[in-house]
Amino acid sequence: MLRPKIPTNPMPTGIANPPTVTEPTTVVQPPAAPAPVAPAPARPTVQLTPGAVIALVGGGTAVVLVVGAVLVSMLLAVAITGASLAICALVIRSLITADAQRR
Repeated sequence: MLRPKIPTNPMPTGIANPPTVTEPTTVVQPPAAPAPVAPAPARPTVQLTPGAVIALVGGGTAVVLVVGAVLVSMLLAVAITGASLAICALVIRSLITADAQRR
């Protein structure tokens, strides 16, 4: 039931013709006419007013402060976790050694 079925490759049934050789032909392309160049669309230049510059600087400063606060808080959380694990390890080690000295 679970045996794989191997497909059989039947023998060719007829006369096999040898492949025919075709001679390559040269392709002559007509000379290309120069394509018309479309004029570049006039793009409006960006003009920053003093108010826009102040808003951009203020927004950038706010983003930097928020990202910095998040990174510092993550670093502080890792440091506090590491310190508490070290204190727990010291307490457990002292309990084990005190228990071993009593016996």
